[in-house]
Amino acid sequence: MKRFVLLDTAPIPNDGGALCLFEYGEDFVVKLQSGKGGQLMNTRMHGSEDALAEIPCKRIASRQNVRVLIGGLGMGFTLAAALKQLRDDATVSVAELVPGVIEWNRGALGERAGLPLNDNRTKLINDDVVNVLKASATSFDAIMLDIDNGPEGLTHQHNTWLYSAGGLAACSRALRPGGLLAVWSASMDRQFSTRLVQAGFSTEQVQVYAHGNRGARHTIWIGTKKSSSGPG
Repeated sequence: MKRFVLLDTAPIPNDGGALCLFEYGEDFVVKLQSGKGGQLMNTRMHGSEDALAEIPCKRIASRQNVRVLIGGLGMGFTLAAALKQLRDDATVSVAELVPGVIEWNRGALGERAGLPLNDNRTKLINDDVVNVLKASATSFDAIMLDIDNGPEGLTHQHNTWLYSAGGLAACSRALRPGGLLAVWSASMDRQFSTRLVQAGFSTEQVQVYAHGNRGARHTIWIGTKKSSSGPG
């Protein structure tokens, strides 16, 4: 019988909580130490994390010198999916706040995604993606956010700003005209769609499965920054 085996615990900076990496049979699982929010991710069900990068990156794949930003390294599947779609001259920046998560992705966990941190197109930033967004202006062709459980199911209130009007305005400023913002969420949130439009994005929602054509269904918002209107 499979059981959860704790491999490591990674403190979350400025939070007081921690993430826990477990081995569960042939899979790896990440949970919050406190139990609030339960399981955050696992290596068996990452279809929606793949789609978070595949959908926007396919649309910009033919461009030269593409620059994209991923908020949240997770288990590396979104990063790997972005690299798979983009040209050799692309730069994929990934902002990850928790040093322990970075170390996990350099080891056995990272092997499940093909060790995308080793790709020479990857630019790793050990910082809160909020700080990266605030320091960037018309820098990226696409931004992909997979922070917490999305705009509705937050487990850390620190992440609230990112999905607020102010956070979306920062995303708009960081994007080039016509740039794409992709946001992952464990559930739908109609108010978030409204906030995207108010921030100057034309918006669509895509429902994707966590694992192939089955499992939980997650939501990905795709917002396109308007070239001549909206914040930024």
